[in-house]
Amino acid sequence: MRTVIKVKGLEKSFVDLKVLENVHFEIKTGDRIGLVGFNGTGKTTLANILFGKISLDQGIIEKAKDCKIGYLTQSVDYEFSEFHELLDGNDSLLQYASQIGLQKVYEWEEERLHQLSGGEKLKLALSMVWASKPDFLILDEPTNHLDYKGIEWLISELEKFQGPVLIISHDRHFLDRTVNRIFELENRQIHFYNGNYSDYREEKQKRVENQLHQYNVQKRYKEKIEQQMEQLKNWSEKGHRDSTKQGSASERRQIGYKEYHRAKAKKMDIQVKSKMKRLQSELEKNKVEKPTEEANVQFQFDSQGKRGKRVIEAKKLAKTFGGRTLFRDSQFYLNHGERIGLIGENGCGKTTLLRLFLGDENPSAGELWRSGSVKIAYLSQDVSDLPEDMNSIEALGLTKQKDIFRARTLLANLGLKETVILKPIRTFSLGERTRVKLVDMLMKEYDVLILDEPTNHLDLPSREQLEKTLSEFKGTIITVSHDYYFLNKLCDRLLIFEKQFIKRVDMKLEEYLNRGKTNSSREEKLMIIENKLASILGELSLINKIDPNYLLLDQEFNDLLKKKRDLII
Repeated sequence: MRTVIKVKGLEKSFVDLKVLENVHFEIKTGDRIGLVGFNGTGKTTLANILFGKISLDQGIIEKAKDCKIGYLTQSVDYEFSEFHELLDGNDSLLQYASQIGLQKVYEWEEERLHQLSGGEKLKLALSMVWASKPDFLILDEPTNHLDYKGIEWLISELEKFQGPVLIISHDRHFLDRTVNRIFELENRQIHFYNGNYSDYREEKQKRVENQLHQYNVQKRYKEKIEQQMEQLKNWSEKGHRDSTKQGSASERRQIGYKEYHRAKAKKMDIQVKSKMKRLQSELEKNKVEKPTEEANVQFQFDSQGKRGKRVIEAKKLAKTFGGRTLFRDSQFYLNHGERIGLIGENGCGKTTLLRLFLGDENPSAGELWRSGSVKIAYLSQDVSDLPEDMNSIEALGLTKQKDIFRARTLLANLGLKETVILKPIRTFSLGERTRVKLVDMLMKEYDVLILDEPTNHLDLPSREQLEKTLSEFKGTIITVSHDYYFLNKLCDRLLIFEKQFIKRVDMKLEEYLNRGKTNSSREEKLMIIENKLASILGELSLINKIDPNYLLLDQEFNDLLKKKRDLII
């Protein structure tokens, strides 16, 4: 395979913070690389360096001749004037936009363009990248805000793309389906793994366990040598003490008494220094560092308990913007303790519905009832609304010492060290900003969580811990997310946006997406069971009840009836 990019000795620092140090790697034609690592480790910085958006401090980047890079940045935003300029006469862009789900973009009016959702903006940006006919793709969080249809389109296009691809993503489902190598950024270095994300997690666990074993072996060896040296030092000190003793008259007459002990002590000193030097040399040569522990990410939610069964109910609910209808005549309800996922294409009105739940928007028609006794916490997908010149504690608006102490603890548990907490928010990555907003939510008591893309910008350990903690929350959760793993694991009920209607479905995402296949499989199983039941009935009608086979056939018949009931249910 042809080498497209070769990196040698790359280094990058921001003021006194070194992000990348002596980094080496190659990217070849068939590579599908997932770039992973904690927030703030330099993933986006590396992408910007490869694209040429920022300069490196040291090192060499060799690119194949005429290599055109298509770069999807992490934060996608455009002004209205830019849209017309982008769309005007660009047939290739319009074609890709149509394929990904943006129908008749060229006919959209100014008001419609001002109301684009995050997912629609992302789809337009992806269309622009593909329309540019790149040789090498760099995609920074390409599935954030992207609906199921958009993700399937992206996976399909990546399969057809001939050049190499570098994907920065925390979407485990997406990485498992698209990459064949993993580059992990950790402690300013890159570590390489073959396979998809699941392969990487398995291999990394093995590496960590092996490294920990080697570290413990080295530690025990070091302790053994240090114990030997301590013994030699004790002998040496005793020798020096004996060389200064006066002794009895007869001892003083012994020639060389002091000289003997002095020589013995010096010999011990030489042995101690020799062993010390040898130990330091061996440890330096074969040094095994203690493996880095993953950040101890902890979320703690407090719920005030049940306040009434139904928390939200919609009757003939409708919402329009200008002449555009998002949804109409929709009826559904949400009960206390339920986990609800909102599913629909980009621009169908999911975030708008969340704003209706919060009371920030009013329905165009119909009724939306909210229980007045519940307290609602809201995590929006916008992380740019934090005051940039303040540090984390200042941005949270805390004044009481106990609240500040609790916030510092929460921020630390989320992986934000004290040195980061005290820096201005303008220096934070999007993931670090999301963590600050999460802490703001964690500091409150509530009964309902409304989460708009809660895993966007969170690194993988944080996502996994958030899933675990949310599953333990006793209140109601309403979430919009395009993280398949997150949504499927957390939510057991869905609100489906389809053909301008919202309908409630009491099933998991995986079950809903495979409902056609499941029904078909169930019908086949029922048919097989019916045939077996008919066959057994025929056999039972021909034999006497005292026949030994009668009881066996009767038991099999009852077992089949139970299976049939379970399938029907």
